[in-house]
Amino acid sequence: MRPADHPEFFRFPAPEGRSRESTLRLDARGRFWHDDRLVEHAGLAAGLHSWISRHPDDGRYILTNGYDWTYFTVEDAPFVVRALRVEPERVVLVLSDGTESIWEPEATRIGSDGSLYAPVKREARGGPYEAKFTPHAQASLAPLLAESADGGLPLARIGGRSRTIGTAAGR
Repeated sequence: MRPADHPEFFRFPAPEGRSRESTLRLDARGRFWHDDRLVEHAGLAAGLHSWISRHPDDGRYILTNGYDWTYFTVEDAPFVVRALRVEPERVVLVLSDGTESIWEPEATRIGSDGSLYAPVKREARGGPYEAKFTPHAQASLAPLLAESADGGLPLARIGGRSRTIGTAAGR
């Protein structure tokens, strides 16, 4: 049994002399920083991405590995779409934590800077979460995109169907 399996795990106080607040920060490009220094170790960065969750009581973003947890700062979206895989009837998003999620074009929003944001991890603890497309992932959608007849929101053509891509709500 891991400590996280205990029903009160997220209510336990921090170890003596420590705080649940951290200086870890996830920037808008999906990079982790600690004490204003970029986390350059690829393995550590991958681990941090895989530990993202939300505190069950207050909804704040936390990092938890099942043995301990800490709050951290998310500047934009907690996950990043790094790549995508186009299948005959769907598009699969490859996320910064190594997991995959089916793209929902209609639920995707267009940020004020033109970046796409998609809901992901609907079934995960603390979900759903939001994932921001990297420029590479967003450009990879180009073969699927079409202009709508009325010149409004773009369309995604997937599996012989055209779907409107979300709403143009700014952040």
